[in-house]
Amino acid sequence: MSGERDLQKLLKTMRPVHNSGNYVFCKVEKVGNINLDQVVMFFKENEAITLVLKEETAIELQYEYTVIMSWITLSVHSSLEAVGLTAAFSNALSNAGISCNVVAAYYHDHIFVSKQDSDKAMEILNSFSNQE
Repeated sequence: MSGERDLQKLLKTMRPVHNSGNYVFCKVEKVGNINLDQVVMFFKENEAITLVLKEETAIELQYEYTVIMSWITLSVHSSLEAVGLTAAFSNALSNAGISCNVVAAYYHDHIFVSKQDSDKAMEILNSFSNQE
């Protein structure tokens, strides 16, 4: 398995990046003819398919959504077998009253927070690299 597994190294070097744009979570029954290049994330659940899209794409496709999110990527290459990273940053965000939706992909962890919480979330995530 590739990627960093050491929690202290991960926290010190996670280098959060705020991806530009507004993102939304939409549910659909079928993907249909959507261009997959427009999809940030796709996940099939028993109840429906979840799509994470740029807000303008959801509007164009006339998909409903309830909250506008910011997308933050932890640019450190974390191992899928790393233990404690999600707990560490989600607890810190939770303590500040910030809800987060986390997606662990092969190379990086991706965090979606409410648009109004993005600056505070970035401040909290960046604080990990300053801890001794």
